[in-house]
Amino acid sequence: MPATPSASATPPTPGVELAALLADRELGLRALTGAGDPATAPAPTVAVHAVHASEMADPSPYLLGGELLLTAGAQLEADADAYVARLVAAGAAALGFGVAPVYEEVPPELAAACARHGLPLLEVPPRTPFTAVARTVWRLMAEARTRELRRVTEAQQSLAAAAARPDPVPALLRRLAATLGGHATLLPAGHDPGRDAGPGPEPEAGRDAGQGPGQGHDPGRGGARHAGRELPAEAAGALAALLTRVGAPGGPATATDAAAGWQLTAYPLGGEGQVLGVAVPDRTPGDHAITAIAAVLLTLLTTHRPAGTEAGALTRLLLGGSPAEALGPGPWHVVHARGTGDPQALAAALGTVLVDARGEEVRLLAEREPGPLPGWRLGVSAPAGPGALAGAEAQARRALRRAEAARAPLARHTEGGLDALLDPAEALTHARELLAPLAPEQVRTLRAWLAHHGSWDRTAAALGVHRNTVRQRVARCTALLGRDLDDPDTRMEMWFALRTLDRQDNSPVT
Repeated sequence: MPATPSASATPPTPGVELAALLADRELGLRALTGAGDPATAPAPTVAVHAVHASEMADPSPYLLGGELLLTAGAQLEADADAYVARLVAAGAAALGFGVAPVYEEVPPELAAACARHGLPLLEVPPRTPFTAVARTVWRLMAEARTRELRRVTEAQQSLAAAAARPDPVPALLRRLAATLGGHATLLPAGHDPGRDAGPGPEPEAGRDAGQGPGQGHDPGRGGARHAGRELPAEAAGALAALLTRVGAPGGPATATDAAAGWQLTAYPLGGEGQVLGVAVPDRTPGDHAITAIAAVLLTLLTTHRPAGTEAGALTRLLLGGSPAEALGPGPWHVVHARGTGDPQALAAALGTVLVDARGEEVRLLAEREPGPLPGWRLGVSAPAGPGALAGAEAQARRALRRAEAARAPLARHTEGGLDALLDPAEALTHARELLAPLAPEQVRTLRAWLAHHGSWDRTAAALGVHRNTVRQRVARCTALLGRDLDDPDTRMEMWFALRTLDRQDNSPVT
């Protein structure tokens, strides 16, 4: 099933291929399995994302996946096959075996087990400490990350330059496809991708409605546009299906798939059914960040906006207009977000260009209802018209607080009076702590007494006890709680706590 990728514009740290470690002569590592004949075959194309050294008989519970596990075999089990099978199941990228002091050579049964399970096995010579291997991995990862960040920065500049050309949409698609070394498709709203599911290179500018803004044409609203390498039929069909899925009403924010050796991704643009699709033969950590930048630019270039462009809306506001006049009727969703990603990429994932990232929280205004996005915590307001955005702003702010308190990726504003302002889990915890000193009979008496507005006689009648019994129990509640039950604020707090417990069938205090 397609997965939803992160919206961050900062690429994750790339892994280090074993080939780079084997090429380091100072380390002197040697590939024993996973590369065919060590003397003639190329090094295995396996990426290492971490290094872990362990002499445990079963280190698999301590692996997250992608590690180069280093061991000298101090507690290597007799059943080498079971040892290797557990490492493979835990997602280990490779095994490095240190020769000496325990073994003079890599045990043949271990090499045979690695060969059977497809786990690359490296021989670490006695002169190479495990820490040297780890430091080399971290250094290579840092260098790779620097290269990827530089690539993203250069791509951002080239994409912005393409967007400034007279034919911005086809120029930007061509630049995106060239930067990724793959294929890019822009699907306008309402277009059936199956009609041209075998996309080829982008025609010259102007041949397929490629006129830019200001030339009497609404860009991106003709047929589908294609740029870059031609896709095999299977990959083209899978990309068409992905574009249809993402462009459908209520579709996911982004989605990925793979077919015929191509990695496919689709991004909705502007909340109007337009979709950007990309296909690459090998996905790198920076590809998503680069595509997210292109998606923001394409959203600006192709999305139809009521009453003109953002510049026109700003002009009307400065000349005495109001937000209601500058925006369409909506409904709009105010979103408050916290995360480590790029705000512009987040805006692209939500299909909007209306983003304010000046403070600690990113604030956005979107027409389509947001869904959870990896790397972000979102607070989403109820749908609102342009005249009710101030109230929606407060709703989104409170919803984000609830999402952070519950460590949830997203919280939405819900109607329902004062109860809706509190996170249910937090309210239940508070109620239990507040009423913990009371016995069940005291809780029952307090509930009845508050429900009858402090009337001794009516409470006694409801409970079937003498009024003096009610007085004694309420006095005992006052002492145990350490609160003044004659105070209206205290009574209100107790009443909300009791109502919260009433809604919990499994509450221990009833």
